[in-house]
Amino acid sequence: MTDTPRLPEGYEISTDPTRIDAARVHRWLSTDAYWALGRSREKQDSAIGGSLNFGVYDTLSGEQVAYARVVTDRATFAWLCDVYVDPAVRGKGLGTALVARVREEVRPHGVKRVMLATHDAHGVYAKLGFRPLERPDHWMLLAFE
Repeated sequence: MTDTPRLPEGYEISTDPTRIDAARVHRWLSTDAYWALGRSREKQDSAIGGSLNFGVYDTLSGEQVAYARVVTDRATFAWLCDVYVDPAVRGKGLGTALVARVREEVRPHGVKRVMLATHDAHGVYAKLGFRPLERPDHWMLLAFE
């Protein structure tokens, strides 16, 4: 594993679900995230309610500037998803610091695997210890499309 990247000054990460700006997260994901385009607010709220949520916040304004969620049993498996950084603050290392915090949050629970899917951010995740599946032929998918 790599060292834990530092969050830039002026930002903080919280797992407090009451701080999540659900309307903002829904807007980001349903209009700008290729994997969630058109996702309904009801579906997004349900996803937030059933997940471990991470928000990055501007410490001066309190405004949420990034989001990630983890679907996990907090014992054996975790799926990292919906990682999003507001375009206005991209390039500052917030996403890398956010995913590192996710990694450190689930590790103490004894989780053996944290899975994710990405179309375009392999390099970001590789810096944090993620790698392609060693045996993709062992994994299967049931898709309801």
